[in-house]
Amino acid sequence: MSFSVLAAEAVSGVSTRTHDANWFLENAWIIPLLPALSFLVILFFGKRMPKKGAEVGIAAVGISFILAVLTGFAWIDHRDNFELDGGHAEHAIVADGSTATDQLILTADAGHAATHPYVAVQNSTQWWQSGGIQFDAGILVDGLSVMMLFVVSLISLLVHVYSTDYVGGDRRYTHYFAFLSLFTASMLFFVLSDNILQMIVGWELVGVCSFALIGHWWEEKPNSDAALKAFLTNRAGDIGLLVGMITLFFAAGGGKTFDTITINENIVQGTVGHTALVVAAVSLTAAVMSKSGQFILHTWLPDAMAGPTPVSALIHAATMVVAGIYMVARLYPVFFEGMQIGGSSINLLATVGAITLVFGGLLAFVQDDIKKVLAYSTVSQLGYMAMALGVGAWTAAVFHLFTHAFFKANLFLGSGSVAHAVHSFDMKKDMGGMRKFMPKTYITFIIGSLALAGVFPLAGFWSKDEILVGTGGWGLFGGTGGNGAYTLHLTMGMIGAALTAAYMTRAVYLTFHGEFRGDTHGHGDPHESGPRILVPLYILSGMAIVVGFLNLPAGLQGIPESWQERFGHFIEPSGASYFPGIAHGTPSWSLAIVSSLIAFAGAGLAFLYYFVWVDRRSKHAGESLTGLPNGLTTTNAIARTGHKVLVNKYYLDHLYTGVIAGFTKGPLARAANWVNQNVIDGTVNAVGESSVRTGTLVYEKIDQGLVDGFINGSGIVSDATGQELRRMNSGRVQNYAAILFAGAALAAGVFVLLLAL
Repeated sequence: MSFSVLAAEAVSGVSTRTHDANWFLENAWIIPLLPALSFLVILFFGKRMPKKGAEVGIAAVGISFILAVLTGFAWIDHRDNFELDGGHAEHAIVADGSTATDQLILTADAGHAATHPYVAVQNSTQWWQSGGIQFDAGILVDGLSVMMLFVVSLISLLVHVYSTDYVGGDRRYTHYFAFLSLFTASMLFFVLSDNILQMIVGWELVGVCSFALIGHWWEEKPNSDAALKAFLTNRAGDIGLLVGMITLFFAAGGGKTFDTITINENIVQGTVGHTALVVAAVSLTAAVMSKSGQFILHTWLPDAMAGPTPVSALIHAATMVVAGIYMVARLYPVFFEGMQIGGSSINLLATVGAITLVFGGLLAFVQDDIKKVLAYSTVSQLGYMAMALGVGAWTAAVFHLFTHAFFKANLFLGSGSVAHAVHSFDMKKDMGGMRKFMPKTYITFIIGSLALAGVFPLAGFWSKDEILVGTGGWGLFGGTGGNGAYTLHLTMGMIGAALTAAYMTRAVYLTFHGEFRGDTHGHGDPHESGPRILVPLYILSGMAIVVGFLNLPAGLQGIPESWQERFGHFIEPSGASYFPGIAHGTPSWSLAIVSSLIAFAGAGLAFLYYFVWVDRRSKHAGESLTGLPNGLTTTNAIARTGHKVLVNKYYLDHLYTGVIAGFTKGPLARAANWVNQNVIDGTVNAVGESSVRTGTLVYEKIDQGLVDGFINGSGIVSDATGQELRRMNSGRVQNYAAILFAGAALAAGVFVLLLAL
């Protein structure tokens, strides 16, 4: 099949989009449509079906996954194999005025030599028209969206299969699968959106579905509170989303278009004012902070663990929280130019990400609930991604999103497997020694933990190392480079790596080592999960092992060049007219070695504490301990204070609920009531009383006394005059003549007086 391709140089007058491509690329809209239709079918007919609607959801998402895979292969073919066909290309005019039919523009940048232009596929149709503005609905298919289609559909499919066992017999089983399908459809719709208005719709749909699924067991107040907290926190960030998108519409879209590529192209070409870009970038960063759990708006995310574990896996791995990261990647020119990422050493997005990375990781150390450990781990890893985007390491950020999805879904589903056996998520009270009862779950959890910790050669090592390289802050023994010298962020990234390795070592020990501390409640020892839970774990563990090799760094000895940086080649829109010209750091073995040693140091300290000291004390005491009874937090005041701050989650929940909400519901509400009663009502009452007094005065003095008096007096005078005239009307001619003469004399006098004046 031939492809219509547009010239791929990011200069004025050149567009890198086409409407003519492989059938799968042109019709990718079917992928979100199928789970959306399954939502309706399950909702209305699910309870009458043999499997209560689960079979429809699995079938729909399964077909979507197959289509996503085929779309991925079509994109690879589209990216590397094509024919120039000027008859179908739109805007295929290069800088010198000639058409792209006769020439091919190739681009190259540091470490990413492009052999073919990067051409996105865009298909859209008019939604409605108002005020001379056309509102379109369509799809934008490029490497970024194709990657997300694969990740979302695969993990959603595995979650669907896993859920048939995990929530089997649930009181709202059909309702659960209906919203699971809608959740998947919403995220797929969001990543395919070709304009910012459509992105807002997808963004909000994802939020609504997460609200319904987090509060799935709404009868229990903590669950409904968690759902409401997630909803309200995201609404706070959505104010920034709306302000940012409106700013982009007028500043970059000229008040005429919402089209994403057009907006990005205008920014790349330098036609948008910097002040407008700063406003848009800062506003959209606020949206990212809420949706993607960045510090200080991350507090909803750990509480969202109140929902079923498969939902937690889907939220943390492939949907909801990565929506903010995806939005930054999609609208990257806004941030790259607005925050002046290139050539800098600090900016808002990178700093927010770095703080989130470290402070989120610290909170994982004091959690007893295994799901909350993983939740704060997600907060920390999202910080990694935001920091990477903030330092200009676009491909590294997206690659980490890709790898993180598999090992984090693996860990969440693994925690659910353990909790399913002991009916609890408390590692300290109800777990311990679980490797004896669940060896298969244990192996998959270890693989996920090692990948998360960035241990070579698992997936997390490669993506984490690329982020550190992308900071450009490492100058020892060659390597790096990048878009600036973000040394502070490099340091925070290394600290985050050490923290990750340490808290995952703690989680592994408390869950799977030592002696079993739980109560079987007369059901015998815990046992291994069934195949519908284990098979998804096997698949995700396998992905956590191999996906890191999809983006091997350039320059590796013995590795064919065609195997190097494949992910970046197909995913990053390098040279596209809607993507900024970013620089790429070069690999540094010294950085990889040092960062790995730091991670091993964190894991080693945790291993020494739990696997050596605590384990030895447990054997001596004859019971399974979860920590040393005379630990540092009990003997050192500074450590005790720090531990208290972490246990109270930096008092942010107290700030939001106790101070802000409490002040709003308490003193502020009372003050508002006092103002209402004494100022507003007092003013209204005073005006009313004054009006009554004025009305009384007007009625009694003016109306009754003056007006009525004048009228009554006139009546009396008229009556007297009439009486007198009647008396004078005696029929005598001489009387009439006298009156006539008097009247004529009076009229003449008045006339003379007027003439004199």
